[in-house]
Amino acid sequence: MDTTTVLLTLTIIAGLYMAWNIGANDVSNAMGTSVGSKAISFKKAIMIAAVFEFLGAVLVGNHVTDTIRSKIVDFTGIENQTLIMGMLAALAGSAVWINIATFLGLPVSTTHAIIGGVLGFGIVWNGIGAVKWGTVGYIALSWLISPILGGICGYLIFIWIRNKILDSENPLRNFIRFLPFVLFFSSLILLLSMFFKGLKSLKLDLSFPQALGLFSLISLVVALVFSKILTSFIMKKIRNKQLTEENNDQYGKQYHVIEGTFKYLQIITACFMAFAHGSNDIANATGPIAAIVSSLGSNLMKDNQIPVWILGVGAGGIILGLFTYGYKVMRTMGEKITEISPTRGFSAEFGAAFTVLLGSKLGLPVSTTHTIVGAIIGIGFARGIAAINKSVLKNIFLSWFVTLPAAAVFTVVSYLALKWFL
Repeated sequence: MDTTTVLLTLTIIAGLYMAWNIGANDVSNAMGTSVGSKAISFKKAIMIAAVFEFLGAVLVGNHVTDTIRSKIVDFTGIENQTLIMGMLAALAGSAVWINIATFLGLPVSTTHAIIGGVLGFGIVWNGIGAVKWGTVGYIALSWLISPILGGICGYLIFIWIRNKILDSENPLRNFIRFLPFVLFFSSLILLLSMFFKGLKSLKLDLSFPQALGLFSLISLVVALVFSKILTSFIMKKIRNKQLTEENNDQYGKQYHVIEGTFKYLQIITACFMAFAHGSNDIANATGPIAAIVSSLGSNLMKDNQIPVWILGVGAGGIILGLFTYGYKVMRTMGEKITEISPTRGFSAEFGAAFTVLLGSKLGLPVSTTHTIVGAIIGIGFARGIAAINKSVLKNIFLSWFVTLPAAAVFTVVSYLALKWFL
């Protein structure tokens, strides 16, 4: 078997392994809080996430990412086969670290792991001078910016829901009153976030004001239609439970109806996040495969688009990882950081979506994984610091800081093994 065939085979295996790890670790961002709040069972969450991740990956995930390698390391003058082996080692090494983190139930950024892998290869190839440390430092800012912004947004959203609805004199009446407002802004932020993050590969020629205007109209229609539907649903619940809007002695029943309605909003938010994740983050697995295939001189790459077979490897690996190992990190996100109800889960997911949108438009380095963890911390903090599991958070934060060097070390080992093997 010639070297090209060996490298291509190893690339597909490493890409599938990376995709499996993305499914096992990263997809918890979308569904962990929905499972933790009991809005949906784990099995149903797996099915829903699989469908929307697959749709996002296959329908709009066929883009080659803006090459991470050129931003992190100066590869001027490198030989083609050395670069191929290095990218393959980075793919394998970063996947190994994500696998370890998943085994420990720790949510880590797959993008940061890939960056750590490229960093490790750059150092072993040409020393620390080849690394663009300014860019690395900028990326490291996301360790602080993402959880802080996510935490603030999640906290403020839940505090608003608690003050205006849950702790008001008449929770049910206020919920019905504010429902169109909640639906409008939820729809608007989710659509904008998905458009600028999940659908950026489509390269639709819409400026932010144009997108804002278009999605505001769509969100207005959504708010008007679904507020009517949900209000009818709530009134049916009221009749079935023999409770009235004015009967404050039955606060528990009113609270149950409100939380029950927020379950649906939380599930819809999770579906949006899963679709956006599938369309955007699948490139962490398919992008390196496509780059290596192209560098091998294959005619399988055309017009800078990822072929269907590579998308199949990525989407299939993500779904397989989700089904076989997704429960570990999902349990951490949904149950181990803080107690989550549907209103809190919605606040966390919506806060994360808003943070991702804000970060993308302000040019801030924002990690989706770090953002949703921060948002979960924020909703927990709204109940007091005692409501947060600090030992779990300590382990999560430590894993974030270890991700870059750990992925780099595993990449160096993988690269040296490849050099020996080939």
